[in-house]
Amino acid sequence: MGAYAGPIETLTERAALMKESMQKTQAITDNMAAILGSFDHRLSALETAMRPTQALVFFQLLSLKTHSIRRAHENIDKTLKSAEAILSQYDLSRKAEAKLLRGPHEDLESYLEAVDQLRSIVRFFSGKKGIKSSIGVVNHANNLIGKAVTKLEEELRQLLTLYSKPVEPDRLFDCLPNSMRPSTGSPRDSESNGKKASEQQNKESVVYQLPTLIPARLLPLLHEIAEQMIQAGHQPTVVNIFREARSSALEQTLRKLGVERLGKEDVQKMQWEVLEAKIGNWIHYMRIAVKLLFAGEKKVCDAIFVGHDTLRDQCFADVTGNSVSVLLSFGDAIAKSKRSPEKLFVLLDMYEIMRELQSEIDTIFGSKFCVEMRESSVNLAKRLAQTAQETFGDFEEAVEKDATKTAVLDGTVHPLTSYVINYVKFLFDYHSTLQQLFREFDDGDAEKHLASITTRIMQALQSNLDGKSKQYKDPALTQLFLMNNVHYIVRSVRRSEAKDLLGDDWVQIHRRVVQQHANQYKRIAWSKILQCLTIQGAGQPDGGSIAGVSRQMVKDRFKNFNLLFEEIHQRQSQWTVPDSELRESLRLAVAEVLLPAYRSFIRRFGPMIEGGKNPSKYIRYTPEDLERMLAEFFEGKTWNEPRR
Repeated sequence: MGAYAGPIETLTERAALMKESMQKTQAITDNMAAILGSFDHRLSALETAMRPTQALVFFQLLSLKTHSIRRAHENIDKTLKSAEAILSQYDLSRKAEAKLLRGPHEDLESYLEAVDQLRSIVRFFSGKKGIKSSIGVVNHANNLIGKAVTKLEEELRQLLTLYSKPVEPDRLFDCLPNSMRPSTGSPRDSESNGKKASEQQNKESVVYQLPTLIPARLLPLLHEIAEQMIQAGHQPTVVNIFREARSSALEQTLRKLGVERLGKEDVQKMQWEVLEAKIGNWIHYMRIAVKLLFAGEKKVCDAIFVGHDTLRDQCFADVTGNSVSVLLSFGDAIAKSKRSPEKLFVLLDMYEIMRELQSEIDTIFGSKFCVEMRESSVNLAKRLAQTAQETFGDFEEAVEKDATKTAVLDGTVHPLTSYVINYVKFLFDYHSTLQQLFREFDDGDAEKHLASITTRIMQALQSNLDGKSKQYKDPALTQLFLMNNVHYIVRSVRRSEAKDLLGDDWVQIHRRVVQQHANQYKRIAWSKILQCLTIQGAGQPDGGSIAGVSRQMVKDRFKNFNLLFEEIHQRQSQWTVPDSELRESLRLAVAEVLLPAYRSFIRRFGPMIEGGKNPSKYIRYTPEDLERMLAEFFEGKTWNEPRR
């Protein structure tokens, strides 16, 4: 055993001689006991013959002698056992050293057992101060342990480097619940279901399968290596090796997934479509990172550093710190970037995922070493909420002040109207999220807050539409435009959750507004042509003539009616009422006024023309012709040339 072989061999020889001597003494003791037994038998007869007092004295003396011999026997037995224990420690030391000389690669488990055995030997001889060579044995064992730990350090580094490989994205996707797995390999695809997936998640238990970051069979061995190094005082080395291997693997995994560090300037330069896709991906990455990767790293740390809570928590914080920073920095950049209406929904998506993951983040990063990560996560959620609320306010103002010059020549629904209504309808996909968002800053009734904002947005839209309607030169088209847009708003509200928020009264009031615009349209568009079908002061017909009415007057009225109707037909056939029910209702309302008046006029004054020359020149249309032509109104047709 190296430098200490001489003392150990000498001590071994002495112990062997002592053992041999003790064995001889043991034999003598056994013979004496046999003789005494025989002597005891021979004297049994004499005992009966002797007087009782003499026998008692004799046997008391004999008993004392036997007790001394037995005590000597016990002392010899103890000494033999002690010698055997010492010799067995020497034997174990030789075997342990032999295992260590073979190195950890051949049989790591045996190597670790040998180190444990040497530690046991050190503890044994440290308690045997009376043995002269114990100091040498302890020093030699400690020297072997030191060399073994150096080799274990290399083994730990090699094993962690070999098995700390980045996880491929497809393997991570396989660990997700079916409803969240991308269908075409793009994380954004799994977000296409949006709120449906989120709602489904709330309704049923969703199972995430943690990925295998390090094979389970290796974890106990890595734990033993780390334990030996920690006992040898190499704790900082263990931390460094573990941090380098695992943090590198984690960061490479996230890069393969698509995670990149982006700041505010990077975000500001991106086209909206690109940025929107990156935000969708980021939401997916956050879920994968927290629920799969960070949770997996926590499991690895827990397994390797059993019994060393502080070291475990420190290592986990060191491994995950940079990755957490990279992920949260993107969210922070979005929250701080220039606000715009289209960002509201992605801000709400981001706020939603942070709220969803917060309890798990608090659990996974629950130690004192992860305080900064927990606080950064909470602060990001609050910053996203604040930016979303400010964006909400911006949207209301933007709607009211929208000055787009988009011309709606046919009076149909304006793009601003459909945009705002779709915007509001999307908001109700985030109903619970918005309520939570409002509660971040206000302890009041979140539902009332949402109703108030929605009402103000609707008011802002109608105010803007009133302004846009004034661009039409034809006042009838102004009314048609307002009718179309308010009707679109009312119909959309009735078919969405906004109805519950705005209330039945709001719906009824605005339905009446639609009717008012329709009535105004009829009055403005058709009052002039209806005047052609009335002649003031005309008496009853008498023999083909009417008192006070000349044939020429009737001809002029028919002629003017034809010109006006053709002009209205030409123009209003190009106007649009996109809702089929409203379109039919408006045509019917016009027909109910126009056709009876036309039939009455023909019945009263037609005979005056029919009896003259070329009557079809004046009575150009039958009531049925007019009814057929009214069916072409509000279709958005384009005529190649004016009809006459």
